[in-house]
Amino acid sequence: MFHVFRDAKGAIQSVSRELQPGSELLGENDPEVQSFFKAPPEASFDAADADFVRVLEDLIDTLIWKNVIHHTDLPPAAQKKLMIRKGLRTRIHGALNLLGNDDRIL
Repeated sequence: MFHVFRDAKGAIQSVSRELQPGSELLGENDPEVQSFFKAPPEASFDAADADFVRVLEDLIDTLIWKNVIHHTDLPPAAQKKLMIRKGLRTRIHGALNLLGNDDRIL
């Protein structure tokens, strides 16, 4: 059995195995519970992890840019992973930058 909370539209917002004041009790095989656990990819931990990795990467870049830390302060494995990600991001950005960054005046 699960204890569920619903949002204003009546959709399940959260599920817990623990008794929660004000929760509604639903069975494990309830179609709404099953649907809740088959959430769209954007609500998955994988998507959240990917977004969080981007935040950490930007945080590290900011700390390096502000001279709080140096790239060489990081363990060699972390340095390598950051460089690989930077390279991938540069290639992706370059692939989408169809007009380039040509600032010359004609």
